[in-house]
Amino acid sequence: MSRSSSAQGSDAERGAKPGSLKAWVIASRIPTLTAALAPVAVGAAVAEVSGGARLWPTVAAAWAAIWIQIGTNFANDVYDFEKGADTGERLGPTRAVQAGLLSAEQMRTGMVLAFLSATVGGAGLMYFAGWPMFWVGFFSIASGIAYTGGPFPLGYNGLGDLFVMIFFGFVAVCGTAYASLLVIPSLAWWASIPPGALATAILVVNNVRDRKTDLEAGKRTLAVRLGRKTALAEYLLLLIASYAVPVGLVLWADSNFWVLLPWLSLPMAWSAFRGLLTLEGKALNGILVATARLLIVFGVLFTIGLVLGLG
Repeated sequence: MSRSSSAQGSDAERGAKPGSLKAWVIASRIPTLTAALAPVAVGAAVAEVSGGARLWPTVAAAWAAIWIQIGTNFANDVYDFEKGADTGERLGPTRAVQAGLLSAEQMRTGMVLAFLSATVGGAGLMYFAGWPMFWVGFFSIASGIAYTGGPFPLGYNGLGDLFVMIFFGFVAVCGTAYASLLVIPSLAWWASIPPGALATAILVVNNVRDRKTDLEAGKRTLAVRLGRKTALAEYLLLLIASYAVPVGLVLWADSNFWVLLPWLSLPMAWSAFRGLLTLEGKALNGILVATARLLIVFGVLFTIGLVLGLG
């Protein structure tokens, strides 16, 4: 399928015109923003039970996280297209540059503006919590660009999973807690594991779905390097780690059983895992959405559980 025919099909399907606001909404990939907001909510809960969360530092962290995610989505859109990973054979949701909805130049401009918007939140975090927040923002933006851009793109060299775990887990949760407390409590490190692991699980589904086209494009994700079975095992281990943390907090952190609230989402996790075991190709887009929903539901329940269980 040519690029033009792909664009026509996408436009007809979504009703988006090239350069339109809807094209930018598609490029922003709104469902992925749950991965940005869930760890901020958990970090705020950690701060609340560890001395008290502050409203405006938390708002600044959420603002920065959303715009870093959008900027990263824009970067992935343009760089994956230019590297040949996004073609007319794409199985995943529409990418704006590949579909002809936005030009590469427009997407680069959007990426820069999104990251500049993120610096507004970053400036607020620096005001409330000092220079350490500058480095959090700097490395978060740099990693967002380096995921698919630059001379050594992380996602193309099997490092995407590690960096998602680090930035959507430890950096986001600990950074949000630090913004309120000016210290990182030990609870923050443990609480970072579930949102980081579930955000990584979203990436695993994406990589399992795309492993054949990624191989052709030279994108050596872990699913390409180690195969489908290993990727399925990784997904399962990420789920186990997520649900083990609340149990550990009950056993060793003097918490009551409220912190086990995330276990109410276990049927969602089991359903998503079963789907990943049995489905292939475009059918995995549903599992991608299901895993994103799991992250937000788990994140909300974990946030509530932390406040009620340790507050």
